[in-house]
Amino acid sequence: QVQLVESGGGSVQAGGSLRLSCAASGSTYSRACMAWFRQLPGKEREGVARILTGSGNTYYADSVKGRFTISQDNAKNTLYLQMNSLKPEDTAMYFCAAAPPLRVCGLSHTGYNYWGQGTQVTVSS
Repeated sequence: QVQLVESGGGSVQAGGSLRLSCAASGSTYSRACMAWFRQLPGKEREGVARILTGSGNTYYADSVKGRFTISQDNAKNTLYLQMNSLKPEDTAMYFCAAAPPLRVCGLSHTGYNYWGQGTQVTVSS
């Protein structure tokens, strides 16, 4: 089906930057919608940004708008999340997700059926 592997997480001070990568393999049909989510222990998984891989259309959560940028390199089958002006509240496990078409491509985790294993991002004050 689809396999997703995140990388690029780490520790950074507030105000710093980090770029996450998601290497994808499998059916491109099942990757019509791709997104980044984040989650803290005991908390609900939160949508960060999503992209329609065919058109490049993007959408962001209000909490990251203007600071984060989602992008893709179709030739490399890779999804990116550029994170600038990081805040301590951005600390979380970040997940890459994918879904086929004919579904609402939004920021609800229930809309995605393929997930990576996650990469940890820690922002210190």
